[in-house]
Amino acid sequence: MRAFAQAERFVSEVQGHKLRSAYVFVGDEVFFRKRFREAILEHLVPPDLRDFSMFDFDLAETDLTEILDRARTPSLMAPFQVFFVRGVKNLFGRGSNEEKLAAIEEYCGNPNPDALLILIADHISIPADARRMDLTDKERYERIRETLGQFCGIVELARVEEGEAVRWIGEHCTGREVKMDPDGARELVDALGGDMMMISNELEKLILYVGDKKRVTLGDVETMVLAAKQRSLYELTDAISAKDRVRALETLDAILSTGEGDDASIGHLYMLAKTFRQMLVILERNVRDQRALWAALWQGFRVPPFAAEDIIKQARRYKSKRELTRGIRLIAKADLALRSNPPSKRLVLEKLVMDLTAEPKPELGWLQEELPV
Repeated sequence: MRAFAQAERFVSEVQGHKLRSAYVFVGDEVFFRKRFREAILEHLVPPDLRDFSMFDFDLAETDLTEILDRARTPSLMAPFQVFFVRGVKNLFGRGSNEEKLAAIEEYCGNPNPDALLILIADHISIPADARRMDLTDKERYERIRETLGQFCGIVELARVEEGEAVRWIGEHCTGREVKMDPDGARELVDALGGDMMMISNELEKLILYVGDKKRVTLGDVETMVLAAKQRSLYELTDAISAKDRVRALETLDAILSTGEGDDASIGHLYMLAKTFRQMLVILERNVRDQRALWAALWQGFRVPPFAAEDIIKQARRYKSKRELTRGIRLIAKADLALRSNPPSKRLVLEKLVMDLTAEPKPELGWLQEELPV
């Protein structure tokens, strides 16, 4: 469990108070960032002094010099201070950035021993398989290593492989004295696209739901997670497949108005992509009823029973496989936009819905095929 091993290493450094003066958290996996923040607060910041000990800054709003001056200055109210600094990409913007990097290097050479500086580079996405990292992200990561990595500790916040996520669910449930059926764990991971933050949140809901039963089954996952998320998702895909733009945008707004809001955008997009792939298989295999549906979709790629008729109906609204593959490409484009830290995730998803509900433009090759000789 590579991602978890790296996380445990950093947490052990926090617990042992064997920390460097500054670290860079590289990656957009919120689960690990939350875990690290909780560990820092638990072991380094007394609860009654957190208002005087913990500070959040963004380099897009606050000058680096001001942040470093605050870090250098001992506090009269707190024995230890922690500075979480987002917007690391602003250190590598256009123009010369040597002065900014030199200022951080100078601070690290003579730091305040009673302060910890955490630089957050969440504009970079690190997949579970680092070999599949986007070329732009790889170049950004290498630049951080070559500069900040010379005087700051580098901590990766990478995505988690599905197998790692399933094992974590089992271990977490064991620690809570709850048994999790393997099929339920796999379905939970598959449904949420391996997003550990969403998985951990939904798992807590499931543990509360089963209560004294102390066992989470596949049926519980389908009831509490898939039903809650996919019912609204299938309402969205129903409106999209019917090219009903107004209803689709209203449904999207309802989905984003839930407790998780924009933070769950990646998970919503993953499930939308999965539904489009399922519809593509349905269309390719000419599925017309539930019996044929179960034969066409393999284990881990099936739809919940309540959605079987709906997804068949929705898939058959598309005239060709080309329309569905176009939809999958549009979703992939939106996924890339979401992972690039856009000003508004909602606008990215709304634009996607607008594109998906628009009539596709005919391609030249298709026209040539249809024109009579």
